[in-house]
Amino acid sequence: MSQIRPSRLVFLTTFAGIGDQWMNDHPQAGFLRTMPMANSKLILVLGDQLTPGSGALKDASPDDTHVLMAEVAEEASYVRHNRHKIALLFSAMRHFRDELRSQGFKVTYFCYQEGVSSLAEALDRAIEDEGIESVTCCEVGEYRVRQLLEDWSQRAGIALDWIPDDRFLCSTEAFHDWAQGRKAFRMEHFYRVMRRRYEILLDDQGEPEGGRWNYDQENRAGWRAKDEVPQRLEIDRDEITREVLELVAAAFADNPGDLSRFNLAVTREGAHSQLDFFIEHCLERFGQYQDALAEESDWLYHSLVSMYLNIGLLTPLETCRRVEAAWRDGRCSLSAAEGFIRQVLGWREFVRGIYWFAMPGYGERNALQAEQALPAWFWNADTDLRCLQQAIKQSLDLGYAHHIQRLMVIGNFSLLAGLSVKEVCEWYLAVYVDAFEWVELPNTLGMALYGDDGLMASKPYAASGKYIQRQGNHCAKCRYRPDRVTGENACPYNSLYWAFIDRHRETLQANPRMSLALRNWERKPAPERESILAWADHEQRRLLHESH
Repeated sequence: MSQIRPSRLVFLTTFAGIGDQWMNDHPQAGFLRTMPMANSKLILVLGDQLTPGSGALKDASPDDTHVLMAEVAEEASYVRHNRHKIALLFSAMRHFRDELRSQGFKVTYFCYQEGVSSLAEALDRAIEDEGIESVTCCEVGEYRVRQLLEDWSQRAGIALDWIPDDRFLCSTEAFHDWAQGRKAFRMEHFYRVMRRRYEILLDDQGEPEGGRWNYDQENRAGWRAKDEVPQRLEIDRDEITREVLELVAAAFADNPGDLSRFNLAVTREGAHSQLDFFIEHCLERFGQYQDALAEESDWLYHSLVSMYLNIGLLTPLETCRRVEAAWRDGRCSLSAAEGFIRQVLGWREFVRGIYWFAMPGYGERNALQAEQALPAWFWNADTDLRCLQQAIKQSLDLGYAHHIQRLMVIGNFSLLAGLSVKEVCEWYLAVYVDAFEWVELPNTLGMALYGDDGLMASKPYAASGKYIQRQGNHCAKCRYRPDRVTGENACPYNSLYWAFIDRHRETLQANPRMSLALRNWERKPAPERESILAWADHEQRRLLHESH
């Protein structure tokens, strides 16, 4: 790794590119520039790395650092991004630009409407006539972007040096060392290593508080609408955010996302306020209801901070410390604090480690040979399965769904129906505000679709309609009955579940965690199995090809 030179230019980038009409209609947007750059060192910081003093900005001084920020078209269009995500990134970057300027940094900013088409073009513009000899960049979140930048480096003949992303708590090298020699990766084992490394929720002897590492068994209550759900704060939209929302509405009219409901923080101060609200009003019941499915609320008691962690407005260690402190102060149960910390210190670091360990080939895996085309209703939520309709509509409108909606409702259906791994992964990457490939791909391909043949998950997360009924109250408003397997009004999850077990029985026989399901299937009389499989085939063809 080459040493950073004293004279520096920092380059932040996200999406860019819009038609001339918006530019003509909004001359006030302007092209916010500073003086021409006179440094020979370029430091590239991407738009999901908005953390002062971290990554490429670590030890940066306004006296010798020039910052270049750009909104880049290629990053906006490689999937059909939710408009909430685009608006969040644009507004957060523009606020970050102003924060850096207030600290004395020189900042050059290419607005989206300038039509910078790609990272490569932005780099070419940045280094034009400046005598740049090398570019330094913090580790990126997607293999695609790393390849793009390395290809540019080779073409331009300019060296590219990578800096470790110090916002993450487990480096890619440390994860590789942990993973070496393991046939399968289990988050629980990794999580305990991380708890000890950062001394989180440990007693004076270095053992887990309460005598247990994991309180997941206490965090699986279903929703019965007996508890009051706190009303979320309405976040003020300042002039920058209003301008960005107008821009995104015009430029991405066909993308998902109801921008009238945009309610995301776009600064570090705002993100910390959202974390404060979670700890004060939601954390105590978060653990109990983290797996619940509710008709009454899109959010229940979830933290709604993953998007801020993933773009750098919050950092994971400070977030975990805040939750641990809340437990030590008696403001929540140990099971609630542990359940949240496990998601951040455990799962979040674990999936990133898997992504970089297994790439580039990881995205091509498809262990169960799932190739069915994604139904059109994944893009409009026009289905009569109530749980799916609710989860998909919420995902499209808000760019948000909690982990059980993603895994056990949408992901479970995709697994049982054998939907194309590539198409499902692309859909998840597109619709969620917090989705970047390092976190989306292992969670979708590995956890939801079992496409990596158990590298990440110890079994396929396949479940019938009875699981969904147990976790919430969607079934009460659904035309399908979770207690029926075949026939009109039978919940499609039930027959599709048994068809999945039958279709993959040879693969599943080697998995001890699937032995009970296999035995239950094999105990059924042959005529009953045939009837279930016939009905599952009927339902699969109907659901995958219906158009309302």
